[in-house]
Amino acid sequence: MRFRAQITNITTLTKFASSLATLGHIAWLRLNDTDCRFTVIPEKGSQVWSVLSPDSIFEEYTIQSAAEENAINLEVPLAELVRALRSAGNGGTGASVRLTKRDGMPVLRLSITTTTTTGGGSLGAGLGGEINGTQAAGGYSSGANAAQGYPPTAPNSTAAFPTPSAANDSEYFDGGGRRERETLVTQDIPIRVLAPQSVEGLHEPRCRDPDVHIVLPNLLQLKSISDRFTKLALASKSSVGGGRNKGGFLGGSAGGGGPKLELKANMHGCLRLSLHTDSLNISSLWTGLENPELDPEQTGQEGLANHPSTRMKGLGDSSGLSDEGWATVRVEGRDWGRVLSVGRLGGRVIACFCDENALILYVFLSDEGGGGGESVLTYYISSYST
Repeated sequence: MRFRAQITNITTLTKFASSLATLGHIAWLRLNDTDCRFTVIPEKGSQVWSVLSPDSIFEEYTIQSAAEENAINLEVPLAELVRALRSAGNGGTGASVRLTKRDGMPVLRLSITTTTTTGGGSLGAGLGGEINGTQAAGGYSSGANAAQGYPPTAPNSTAAFPTPSAANDSEYFDGGGRRERETLVTQDIPIRVLAPQSVEGLHEPRCRDPDVHIVLPNLLQLKSISDRFTKLALASKSSVGGGRNKGGFLGGSAGGGGPKLELKANMHGCLRLSLHTDSLNISSLWTGLENPELDPEQTGQEGLANHPSTRMKGLGDSSGLSDEGWATVRVEGRDWGRVLSVGRLGGRVIACFCDENALILYVFLSDEGGGGGESVLTYYISSYST
């Protein structure tokens, strides 16, 4: 079993791993000839099933396995992975990763090449140069030290040191005093190698056809507003109930979890984010968003005509004022904010609303490396009941 590669897009890989780390501690990494799949399935909260093209983050990508489809399955701790990647991006000029062993235990070894520059100015002032208009030797003033017989020669003499010149400076400072030195830093990330039988039962959640599909606005803007709503809900809850449940214990509601945000979308380019509590009723509305068309080759003409989103096109309007035509989901505010952290990667995000059931986000990453492969992150978020 072998895996090694040069990391070409360390910034994107670091941001991607950081966004995964906000949702869970462990990732299932599946590598084969065509895909790098990162999957996070926490005990609670949103699941992530991502497919990265090797060309988008690696070059000299080599993998060898006796398993079917030449696949390698690993369990990777995300916090350790993020720390190692950040150190590679902090002044590193190159990085590679490979699967190996340390003390008989499997590790992902990240090798980082860094360049350090050392240097200094010319010592002309210290080698017979002038300090405050007085000739000095060895960098010392010629006043009190001369009276005590130090330096051993006359104060104005430079006989104890060679006369400053380009040749002498080169001799002392190796051509100007600046040197570049490459340093190789190695970081080992402890992992577990998973047998194919242990992961063959894992599969993406199955959802019914969505009622509404819409391109989301800028995720960082959406995250900012969502986080503000969540903080308002927590502050309202604390002021009304003192932040305590029955018995005086700190915590959430009896049903568990934090404040719930309501997301609605229609097939006329409208998206609404709302917060409803006993003391608050606020919302933000986006209009003019894109509702991407379905591909008839995948759904078929008959399937397209009977698709739930086709029916929803006949309901509601583009102003967002009508009560008809909305698909609604309710999400936990803090979990939703963690999902939206993927916005730091950029890319296009299509949200599929299964009314009162689930929200599915497809994040299409732009290929900065020009490898031509497509990378897609898929988030599955279950809707809470009212």
